[in-house]
Amino acid sequence: MAMDLTRVGPRLRAARQQRGWTLADLAAKAGMSMSTLSRLESGRRQASLELLLPLVSVLELRLDDLVRGEPADPRVRRATERRHGMVVAPLTLEHSPVQTYKIRFPASDEAPAPKVHEGVEWFYVLSGTIRLVLDGQEHRIGAGEAAEFDTRLPHSISATSEGPAEVVSIFSASGERIHVHGS
Repeated sequence: MAMDLTRVGPRLRAARQQRGWTLADLAAKAGMSMSTLSRLESGRRQASLELLLPLVSVLELRLDDLVRGEPADPRVRRATERRHGMVVAPLTLEHSPVQTYKIRFPASDEAPAPKVHEGVEWFYVLSGTIRLVLDGQEHRIGAGEAAEFDTRLPHSISATSEGPAEVVSIFSASGERIHVHGS
């Protein structure tokens, strides 16, 4: 993320006002004149380390809090995909440490073959009924219910023959590769 010195003044003012301090209060605490602080806040004075370090110390901020550039667009813009009859909509950025997806499973008469991998998986059923076969035992998880399990146990996830089901599923990158990509 790039530095953006044009936002230092407004960010200083916001931090000062959030604490209920006047210009005089902050200037005194930081050991600078009120006019210098006023010019910094209004952008009429160039920010320098010499001026910013005492201010961030008094305001209990990090220098980055004042000079960071615009954050990246937070929206997730990954395409929804169809895989093995499922509709998979990514809900997290591609390089997030934990991957989250909204997955629509088609109706299925039988559970798929169980898989095993490192990690823990969690899912919440939005609609329909999910068939979770975990370590040889079948569980039916309905709308409004959640499940969490150790993925080192043999497991498979599918909708039942009663109709499609939709879940929000969260898992590690290794779990994402197994369930979403069918590796």
